[in-house]
Amino acid sequence: MEALRLVLYVLHMIAMVAIVLSPFVAALGRTTQVWAARVQLLIGLLLVGVLEMQDASLNHTKIGVKLLVALAVVACAEIANARARRGESHRPLMLAAAGLTVVNALVAFL
Repeated sequence: MEALRLVLYVLHMIAMVAIVLSPFVAALGRTTQVWAARVQLLIGLLLVGVLEMQDASLNHTKIGVKLLVALAVVACAEIANARARRGESHRPLMLAAAGLTVVNALVAFL
């Protein structure tokens, strides 16, 4: 179970890096950010499930806050993607998604 948790954690961190770098690296686009946000949300939920199965002591308030911020990240990425497909300005929302991802990491580690 510990190996599964570590694999999920590494994938979660890779998705986080993709979300944060997407607005700044041209090769990574808005679609990368959208998919990374979706994957990070899913893997985060799986990580909580794995930790619950291990009878770990979890701070459910922190998990709830992180879930709300993760949903906001996904929403910003999805809306930015939709705006870009319509030819509208989407960069501010991509930056908001990246910033909220950093906030979520700070909530996790502080």
